[in-house]
Amino acid sequence: MKSKSILVMMLLYFYIVNAQSSEIYVADSEHTFVSLSYNHLNFSTQTIRFDKVTGTIVLDHKTHSGKMDIVIDIPSISTGSAVFNGRIQEDDLFASSKFPIANFKSDNILFTKDVITSVQGELTVKGITKPILIKVNQFSCGRNFLTFKYTCGANAVANISRSAFNLGKYTPLVGDDVTIQIVIEATQEK
Repeated sequence: MKSKSILVMMLLYFYIVNAQSSEIYVADSEHTFVSLSYNHLNFSTQTIRFDKVTGTIVLDHKTHSGKMDIVIDIPSISTGSAVFNGRIQEDDLFASSKFPIANFKSDNILFTKDVITSVQGELTVKGITKPILIKVNQFSCGRNFLTFKYTCGANAVANISRSAFNLGKYTPLVGDDVTIQIVIEATQEK
């Protein structure tokens, strides 16, 4: 009788574990950044970075699906110049006093085997929402040997038009095409 109880408990445990196959990850703010690169007057490619990026990612490795909700703090922009940090937040560009966050949401994370290869979702900047495709060029998960927490990380890239988000000031002198580079590490929540 005791062996049947143990067997039932083991089966119940495996059923519960399998039923809870979705894993929730929270972006690590120390290792998650979004940067933008664009052509500046045909002289150089300039890069700016947002230093505060937060969000959650839900992954289901069994069904190869997931969703994410990422928030970018616009006032955290870092251009390398205090003057330009202020200028780029004015109303004719990011208008960060009116629109302090940008948001990316997706419920369409695409896998090839066990690896995320792209994410289709919607980016909202300055109250304007547009679909974008993010191509993931590196993705891995494992135990972080510093924190001992299960962590997933990725490097990804997307391309957008500045003018599509009402950020087109000085176009075409300053390029309309923007490359978004995403670096993210997210820790599994328990």
